[in-house]
Amino acid sequence: MALSEKLQAAGVTVRHRFEPGDLGYLIHIHGLQNLRDYGFNEIHEAYCARIATDFMLNKDPGRSRVWLTRMAGVINGSVFICELPGDVAQLRLLFVDTAARGLGLGRWLVEEAVRYCREAGFKSMFLWTVEGLDRAQTVYTSLGFTLTETKPNRDWRDEAREVRYDLKF
Repeated sequence: MALSEKLQAAGVTVRHRFEPGDLGYLIHIHGLQNLRDYGFNEIHEAYCARIATDFMLNKDPGRSRVWLTRMAGVINGSVFICELPGDVAQLRLLFVDTAARGLGLGRWLVEEAVRYCREAGFKSMFLWTVEGLDRAQTVYTSLGFTLTETKPNRDWRDEAREVRYDLKF
């Protein structure tokens, strides 16, 4: 699916591979923004760095894929699809920089990831997020994801609750 007219007019571009410097920059802005927005600590930043690093170092990515968006050449968004056994995909590291909010970029990233998973033949996909990320959770449920599990997490901040959403194809 092509970028929307609004995203194109804002100068958003998308790539499916990392270039030198992308990993560090993505994790840096992700960590700082999630501290400001949600109070997440450095452990959350390290967790995100591990996800992205494992993705990049995977010598056999199969159907795994990344979307890195930019404005004026600077990363402003991401979403990862990680292939798991049993034709299952996990959506990870959905991120939209504050400078790109209000353009529909987050929705576009999730819609594109869902479209890709359907076309790539996955039977289902899921994601973990944290309660309180209302914009993202609204996007997930509007696309048919259902809440299937919750669990406490005290690693990233004092009072966090992880939530799992699943989508069957």
